[in-house]
Amino acid sequence: MKKKFNYSLLFMLTAFLSSCGIGAAFVTNHNQNATEVHLSGNNFKVIDQVSGSSETSYVFAIGGMNKRQLYENAYSAMMKKANLLNGSKAIINVMTEEHVSGFAPFFVRRTITVSAQVVEFTR
Repeated sequence: MKKKFNYSLLFMLTAFLSSCGIGAAFVTNHNQNATEVHLSGNNFKVIDQVSGSSETSYVFAIGGMNKRQLYENAYSAMMKKANLLNGSKAIINVMTEEHVSGFAPFFVRRTITVSAQVVEFTR
């Protein structure tokens, strides 16, 4: 019985004296565009690096947006900053980073950041 109590006490001390959260970052590429551009010469230049971010929080796994909506909001924020309306511009190298932190299951914060480079075609 004393051994069981010691293990329980050790577990409780470890749980309460350890870090208050967990964190992880995953970098994935969700770009599946079917556009094909042949770059046979020096006909473009990289003009900008843009990014957009979206964040949500969950308390006891309740609340916030789902992962798909979070990604769409971050992507929309990035596209607004890209300003592709004037000139022959495109975004390339779209990268998505997800960061999850908090003290699960009590509180979890999820942040998704989408970044890309803006290129302008000169010819």
